[in-house]
Amino acid sequence: MKILLANDDGLDAEGIQTLAKTLRRTYQCILVAPDRDRSGASNSLTLTRPLRPTQVRSNEYKVDGTPTDCVNLAVSEVIDGKFDIVVSGINHGANLGDDVIYSGTVAAAMEARHLGRPALAVSLVGTRHFDTAASIVERLLVDSHTLSLPPKILLNVNVPDLPLDQIKGIKVTRLGYRHQAHPAIPANHPRGIESYWIGALSEPHDVAEDTDFYAVSQGYVSVTPIHTDMTCHSVINQLSQWVNDTVL
Repeated sequence: MKILLANDDGLDAEGIQTLAKTLRRTYQCILVAPDRDRSGASNSLTLTRPLRPTQVRSNEYKVDGTPTDCVNLAVSEVIDGKFDIVVSGINHGANLGDDVIYSGTVAAAMEARHLGRPALAVSLVGTRHFDTAASIVERLLVDSHTLSLPPKILLNVNVPDLPLDQIKGIKVTRLGYRHQAHPAIPANHPRGIESYWIGALSEPHDVAEDTDFYAVSQGYVSVTPIHTDMTCHSVINQLSQWVNDTVL
């Protein structure tokens, strides 16, 4: 099996390099990742200039663009294209609940699924035990050929930052959600120019027992199926009635 590894933390980030080292014991892995940290890039594509993929080492490439750019180029056969599955990560930090809206890690997996490849987005809820997360991915991939998901669905995996022998198991979850994000923070610019930092994420709000937040807080790996259909189907009928009653 040939695997495309991507991320949003950059080609030399510990997460993707640890994952590559682990998976290369069994699989052929090609790394295509941004040339710098692109956390929070979400699903953005670079459309205003050409992109430059550069080979850094054997089977490892950096791209002067976003995580989505990286997967798009790789799967489009600019770099290779013939991948059986795409794994995005291991992200440095969680991608739980509403985090997936902003995550470049999740976006890279989403681009792969959009282009017809099975995909996992993998995040470590911390920055220490990347070897644990890599081992979890390795175990999930063993039986990946037996899982047939509907089109456009990918798996969002979050691993507690614990030694492998302290992981309690794996739970299938839904996305929780956070409280409203903190407001922007004024920054001190050396030339007195008005500037701001984006506010930090808030604490989780929906942490019910079936959520990803709850699972990782209890020492379980969270596996959440997510998809690209953002339609809110539950309000279609109500909205149709409102539109029908609108006078043009």
